[in-house]
Amino acid sequence: MMLTHIGTNTIKTERLFLRRFTLNDANDMFNNYACDDEVTRFLSWKSQKNVGEAEKIIKIWIDAYKDHRFYNWAIEYEGKVIGGIGAEEFDEQNCSYQLGYCIGRDYWGKGIMTEALKAIIDYLFDKVNMHRITAKHDVKNPASGKVMQHTGMRYEGTYIGHYVRSDGDISDALVYAILKDEWEAGKEIAYYKTLPVVFNGFIELPELSDGVIHLVCTAKKPGDSEKKYVPAYDFAICKGSEKIGEINLRIGYGGFGPDESSLYYGGHIGYGVDEKHRGNGYAVRACRLLLPVAKAHGMIKLLITNNVTNTASRRVCEKLGTKFIRTVRLPEWTDMYKNGSRFNNIYELSME
Repeated sequence: MMLTHIGTNTIKTERLFLRRFTLNDANDMFNNYACDDEVTRFLSWKSQKNVGEAEKIIKIWIDAYKDHRFYNWAIEYEGKVIGGIGAEEFDEQNCSYQLGYCIGRDYWGKGIMTEALKAIIDYLFDKVNMHRITAKHDVKNPASGKVMQHTGMRYEGTYIGHYVRSDGDISDALVYAILKDEWEAGKEIAYYKTLPVVFNGFIELPELSDGVIHLVCTAKKPGDSEKKYVPAYDFAICKGSEKIGEINLRIGYGGFGPDESSLYYGGHIGYGVDEKHRGNGYAVRACRLLLPVAKAHGMIKLLITNNVTNTASRRVCEKLGTKFIRTVRLPEWTDMYKNGSRFNNIYELSME
């Protein structure tokens, strides 16, 4: 993996300008956050005593900007610098960055830090080709952890007794991280959630038969807005009068989970064919029979997922003509992870 260092360039978000610090920012830096003991309470540096200290550190940063490997942004909001975000540690060999940030107390609770952190994560993955981005916070500062969670970072572990404060206080650090492939998966989840779907109730099902097998609906499961479950159809796969397997179809692109992304990891179609009937292409036939039902609900793409060790299911996806999207790391909250799986393949079946 090769990094493409481009230095600290200006980034514009919906509300913010993230840019290089200049000496003109010294007053804002000191007055809006750097002089406040409540802001610096959990940081690695103490509150500044005067504007001169702000000028001193900014001069160091200005000189450091000559190095394209130095990333450090002022957070400008409504014409004022209200905080900063940048690298605390950089591991060039492993393409990994640890970010740190702070923001003035008057601007807490407005989603500003989350907006800034998301933009920097996008920049470092998309422009610099970083592999891994981490951040950590004092266990006594859970608000900082929520910012990390809102950007898609996941909790990795705890550094016991990591922080030794000047007042003698010792506390743990909670570590969060996100990998580039997880970030890319997050972008894909956001994309699929924009796709069309129509659900005004379950439809009257057409005959679902191809002359070899047919599907018999065994259940129509309503969605649950509180639990964020999407509606689903369950079918028996039948050959003649014999049931030879099962298949289901989920309607929608969201689902449960911290970011309503369960269908990305679990897919729209789940199937199983009884062992004695495997190897005859029945799962492929059953999946194709479901397509008119999905189309009737306005859906244009379906996701099918399988465990990386499930060779038979991968072959089903290949025979269906699906597009392989990626192998994804399963989040800990998924049932698949809880049942022992760690990675799933994601396939897309287009009906356009």
